[in-house]
Amino acid sequence: MVDAMNVAVTRAAEGFPRRAFTVEDVSRMIEAGVIHEDEKFELVEGEIVMKAAKGIAHERIKSALTVAISRALSDDLTIGVEATLRLADRTMLEPDVAVFSKEVFRKSTTFAQLDPGEAHPVIEIAASSLAYDKGLKARLYARHRVKEFWVIDANTRST
Repeated sequence: MVDAMNVAVTRAAEGFPRRAFTVEDVSRMIEAGVIHEDEKFELVEGEIVMKAAKGIAHERIKSALTVAISRALSDDLTIGVEATLRLADRTMLEPDVAVFSKEVFRKSTTFAQLDPGEAHPVIEIAASSLAYDKGLKARLYARHRVKEFWVIDANTRST
């Protein structure tokens, strides 16, 4: 068993069946207190994936991006900082920064529901998760027609 942010987690045995969760399942788990609202996780094709804590380099880059993007936004767009984005029934991700229409928050009841093509830039800042962000997450964002996806390496400060 692995301890991720004081929550007991385990690594799945490859090749064995696992239960696939939906966004509604996760919502019910949060309501029931099984998962706490402040826990950092994503739902990736039905699997709950715990996220690592973020370091100071990550936070500095996220802060600078948030300020710069906010200053440049048109009136119809908003910025989501670590907003949980529901991409499909079994996939919800929490990018560091995302730009999308203000309508996304108006039409959503639990998590920001992004329909294909609605997200503008989606930005992940990676220190220890570079391979995950450039690999699986990039494929997920592409599958859901995210218009632009950046991965910033917090260690080298390259995009």
